[in-house]
Amino acid sequence: MNLLESDEQKYRVIVALVAIFITIFVVGVFALILPVSEAKTGQINVGDVLFDRSSGMFPATLQNLMWLMFFIGLGEMWVRHNRSAKELEQLKLYILPEEDDVMLRAKDLVPIYTGICERKVAQHFFVQRLTKRVILQFQGSNSADQANSLMNSSLELMQHEIELKFNMLRYLVWLIPTLGFIGTVVGIALALSSAADMPDVSDTDAIREWLGLLTTDLGLAFNTTLVALIMSAILVFLLHIVQAREEMALNNAGQYCMDNLINRLYENK
Repeated sequence: MNLLESDEQKYRVIVALVAIFITIFVVGVFALILPVSEAKTGQINVGDVLFDRSSGMFPATLQNLMWLMFFIGLGEMWVRHNRSAKELEQLKLYILPEEDDVMLRAKDLVPIYTGICERKVAQHFFVQRLTKRVILQFQGSNSADQANSLMNSSLELMQHEIELKFNMLRYLVWLIPTLGFIGTVVGIALALSSAADMPDVSDTDAIREWLGLLTTDLGLAFNTTLVALIMSAILVFLLHIVQAREEMALNNAGQYCMDNLINRLYENK
């Protein structure tokens, strides 16, 4: 693992810890704002839908676990967004000559390669990695075609590298609805178990109260999945935006190397 990836892993841990503290803060604040529902019949309390506030297991509820996964997912989004922003910033360092009349011979590439290697962390960004590989290939083969082929292969590998970095986010996008479905199944099971205590059919008021309790419990169970699907939809939307941004950074790095390095290579005959 290079220095850049090591620093990013440490940053991910810090962001995950911040996400945990944010979850605790949000759940704690809403626990104070939203009262425990006393009347369980005929209405669904917002605190019960979002946090299962009236549960005897609060705050150790599935809803709160969903919120934790949601904020961790947002933290992962921030890490990937931050990385793509840094990748785009590297293109502004002008590590390659951009004048239209410049051609690059093998000896002209030495100071460029040395300058990149002197950057302990920055040398591991997309544009620097591509430049280093192309320079080494050209220095060894004196062939622009082989250097171009190596760059194309490197771009494919880096694209796959980006895909792998989003695996955790894709897992969280899958996990949150799964937790919602689990909450719904558990809620339905509990509601059906309480349905066994059906009062005498001749007692109209008791029947009305029994049906109210049953439908309220079922409503809470299905709302758990609804909240989970909304969370997942938000994460999927942000995931596509952030991944597209990081892929754009890689694409820009490839175009930069193509325009200012590959197309300027001069083969010594």
